[in-house]
Parts: sequence; structure tokens; C-alpha cells
Amino acid sequence: RAKEIKTKLGTLLQKPDAAIDFIIPYPEKPEKPPKAQKPSPEEALQWRDSLEKLLQNPYGLTSFRSFLCSEFSEENIEFWVACEDYKKTKSPMKMVEKAKKIYEEFIQTEAPKEVNIDHFTKAVTMKNLVEPSPSSFDMAQKRIFALMEKDSLPRFVRSEFYQELVK
Repeated sequence: RAKEIKTKLGTLLQKPDAAIDFIIPYPEKPEKPPKAQKPSPEEALQWRDSLEKLLQNPYGLTSFRSFLCSEFSEENIEFWVACEDYKKTKSPMKMVEKAKKIYEEFIQTEAPKEVNIDHFTKAVTMKNLVEPSPSSFDMAQKRIFALMEKDSLPRFVRSEFYQELVK
């Protein structure tokens, strides 16, 4: 076994025959993700009445997340985003993996970013995770959405940042 590992390492450490082995194709310029376009004041005004519209807009989502970070309460939006990503997962293996990660990060007691959900919702979510499906976190996600809508959104709308957007 040790001899086999030594042979493989020796092969890897050998000098290449030609420098051509080291040529790695790189794109001309590294691609940057498209920047979220700043919304018009009219569009931003619609966010006052619709958390859904705010979260559907990339600039709105980023702004809301930044606002929540400034208040040290970003776990709710991070959980909501993680659930949205989870719902798009097709592979059953990936779904199990992501469900476990979401549970450990946001749901379990003393989780690093534990979200504030009632015991009933937590119990239903844990039961749903026995056989993960795209709807496993639906109840918890709806509770967190309602909490953000009732609590975080009004504070965001009163923030200086939002007030600048609607000018």
C-alpha cells in the first residue's frame, strides 16, 4: 500500500516533458456577475407594500439583506434565500444534503443562525425532513416571511437607505 502511494506521488512529482503541460486556458477578462441595476423610485416605492416584490428584485434583495445585517438580524433573509435555493434542487441526493445543512444552520436548537419559529412549526419541519421534498421547509419559510413582512420591512422602509431610493 505504501509502495503504491509512493509510486503515484513519484509520477505526480516528475517534471513535465514540455512547458505546454502548464498552459491553462483563461478567459480574456474574468467575468463579473451582472450588477443589480438600481430601481426607479417608482419601483422602490412598491416595495413598501410588498415584501414579495422587494425580494424578487436583485437590488431590493441585496439592499434588504444589507439593512438586516446592519441590525444583526440577517438570519431570516439568509434562511429564506436558502429555502428558495433548496426548492430548485432536482437531485434527491443534493436535496438531502441541502436539507441537512439548512436544518443545522437555521432550525435546530442552538443553531449558529437559528431562526425564530414556534415549536409546532419546528416539529412539522423536522418531520418533513425524514423524507426531504421541495416543500420540506414551506411552513417554516412562510412563518419567517410573515415575520419579515410584519417586523423587518416596516423598519427597512423607514431607513435612510430606502428613503434615498424613493427620492
